[in-house]
Amino acid sequence: MTARTSSLADILVAQELVAAETFTELQIEHGGSQLQIGRLLVDRDVITDEQLMAAVATQLDIEFVELAGYPIDTVAASLLPDVLARRHAIIAIGFDDQGRLRLAMADPANVVAIDDARTLTGHHIQPVAATRSDILDAIAKHAGLSDAVESVIDGDDGDTGDTVTQLGAEAEDAPIVKFVNAVIQQAVASRASDIHIEPGERNLRVRFRVDGVLHEISSQHRSIHAGVVSRLKIMADLDIAERRVPQDGRISVRIAEKAIDLRVSTLPTVYGEKVAMRILDKTAILLQLSDLGFLDRNYVRYERNFRKPYGMILVTGPTGSGKSTTLYATLNVLASPDVNVVTTEDPVEYRLAGINQVQINTKAGLTFPKALRSILRQDPDIVLVGEMRDHETAQIGMEAALTGHLVLSTLHTNDAPSAVTRLTEMGIDAFLVASAVDCVLAQRLARQLCANCRESYTPTGAELQTAGIPWRSGAPLPRLYRATGCNRCGDTGYLGRLAVHEVMEVDETIERMISAGGSTDEIANAARTAGMTTLREDGLAKVLLGHTTLEEIARVVT
Repeated sequence: MTARTSSLADILVAQELVAAETFTELQIEHGGSQLQIGRLLVDRDVITDEQLMAAVATQLDIEFVELAGYPIDTVAASLLPDVLARRHAIIAIGFDDQGRLRLAMADPANVVAIDDARTLTGHHIQPVAATRSDILDAIAKHAGLSDAVESVIDGDDGDTGDTVTQLGAEAEDAPIVKFVNAVIQQAVASRASDIHIEPGERNLRVRFRVDGVLHEISSQHRSIHAGVVSRLKIMADLDIAERRVPQDGRISVRIAEKAIDLRVSTLPTVYGEKVAMRILDKTAILLQLSDLGFLDRNYVRYERNFRKPYGMILVTGPTGSGKSTTLYATLNVLASPDVNVVTTEDPVEYRLAGINQVQINTKAGLTFPKALRSILRQDPDIVLVGEMRDHETAQIGMEAALTGHLVLSTLHTNDAPSAVTRLTEMGIDAFLVASAVDCVLAQRLARQLCANCRESYTPTGAELQTAGIPWRSGAPLPRLYRATGCNRCGDTGYLGRLAVHEVMEVDETIERMISAGGSTDEIANAARTAGMTTLREDGLAKVLLGHTTLEEIARVVT
């Protein structure tokens, strides 16, 4: 820390935040340190807390950090006890290039707090300034994480193979337990869909996928890798001695009264086992179809088909495009006491009340075809098949759709018309596809603009034409929005995701084309003539509505 360049009063006056007379009068009236006087100015709404701490940082020649949205190192944050952190209003946020612990402080001149932090952590301290409210919010999110992540041991969980693990198991090394708990807690708090634990030659990298984009959260010394992987394997009931082959498991925890499942997958790499965890928030599946961003036209077309008593509805898209969420939201609409709904999935991602869900177990011989055959003997009205993976599953599903059942399933294709070609390539007769399939819904997930910081602008005519937005020369230019970034969205400019849809109804014209072996392009042209909105057109419509950006639609739709 270098010497002070000038007094806090001089800096505040120089920045025209407060009159010199005001500062002097308060000092005479109340006495106290300049920082205390500054806090009085904050209390009187003369300046903001951010302005005060920025001035303090300037006075002490240190950095000012806005912690909201800052990527706090989970291990650094766990080094200080919760009680001490709250007492001094401090939190460790990471390490600098010289290995010093970066300590965010509401009073960076508090040498007692710095000495306590140095003694407890064994690290040299580099203070940085931050507002008290930001520090306390960060402590609430990151400190005391061993207690924040709770789990309840379920004595009898059936034969699903799930294990609900006690995270505070005494047999484990406490720092490793705390690190793993912290990672899970931070991932859930960050709205992450996936956690990646990746070993490197010298470090262990932790990344979260938030709104479809990966962000590096922490980088630790690789010496903790073995302990972290072993801890996660124990929680997921996997074989900790087996490191040569991939393994899959599941962890169930409760965080802030929310039931969270983590689907765990390990993969041997040249530097050790990589762990990927898909976060399944059981409360998220309560989404309604109206929450998924359908334009009115597309929703009417989709609803017209899933309300039919029989037939096949296919939802297509790449991995992570929200297909399962859309199908579950559809089931939420259809499920009622007077219908029998049965699903077969691998894995069962969400548990739904009132619905019979079957977990595929290949090792035990319960495959999709075998499960589907058994389901059809259970007098179902609606059948959900997790994925049309092979000829046999697709064949049985098609026949079920033609014999009085509503069949919902997914396929991995780039757009709706390609689903027809994919099914015929799987060996399904074209006439069967034409008769069974009623509707194909293709979708992608695009990041949604943060409503707090989005910035409006007027594009040029050339930009609109390049993007594919209809515009005639001389016509008024629409107002679009761009991402800027703020504390609320972590400086990304985006907060949450919305779906981009393409709904293809199989009418008589398309049915004849499929039976005659028509190409994907021919079917796509016929669907557009019949009123289908393409993925790009739907995305651009949502750009014009101010929900997302041209750049985001270009990223997710080819």
